[in-house]
Amino acid sequence: MKRGKKYIKVSKDLDRNKSYSLQEGIKEVKKTSYSKFVGSLEVHFDIVIPKDRDPKSIKGALSLPYSSDVKSVVIAAFVSPDKEKEAKEAGADFVGLESLIKDVKENKITFDVAIATPSVMAKIAVLGKELGPKGLMPNPKNGTVTDDVKSAISEYKKGKQTFACDMSGVIHIKAGKLDMDDEKLVENVHATVSSVEEVLGKPYNQSIERIHIASTMGPSYKIDYKKAE
Repeated sequence: MKRGKKYIKVSKDLDRNKSYSLQEGIKEVKKTSYSKFVGSLEVHFDIVIPKDRDPKSIKGALSLPYSSDVKSVVIAAFVSPDKEKEAKEAGADFVGLESLIKDVKENKITFDVAIATPSVMAKIAVLGKELGPKGLMPNPKNGTVTDDVKSAISEYKKGKQTFACDMSGVIHIKAGKLDMDDEKLVENVHATVSSVEEVLGKPYNQSIERIHIASTMGPSYKIDYKKAE
């Protein structure tokens, strides 16, 4: 991959073979971020994929202990008529079923999260081609298929995020904004590790091969991860 001049400049003293403590890594990420906007702290996990699992099935969701000023999350709620009022009052941006399915099919609306009740999942299965590739198909594993529509919408509006493993065995999770205190970012990274452990069903030293952290625009740093930091 060809790198730009700014990336090369901030990376010139980077030792690719060195492993950093989480605290050290966060300081370096902040120092070498070169975006004009406040970037995110991104955590990249190289995981051990269980032999009996398809990488596509490895997915989950988490709410960070400390959230930042994230953009307003746009939510589509696929619900039956008796749930529409609850979804609207909870803050869903698009609510409905048949009309909502039609709008998605015709590419009339865009959203960040899709939430559905179990009773309508059979009907929205027709949106597999539209929602599947974008990772937006509701899934009980990340709490987007539920009868408790109000709580689900509230959690995602407050910054709950989903994550999934790509085909190369890597999970990417944003752990906050770089203008947050280092201590808060450390706690957020711990939360991401715990979520990955939960999804894989094993402690990090058995399920995660490598952890790197990076800014939205900047080099990545290999972390010598320890739970108690």
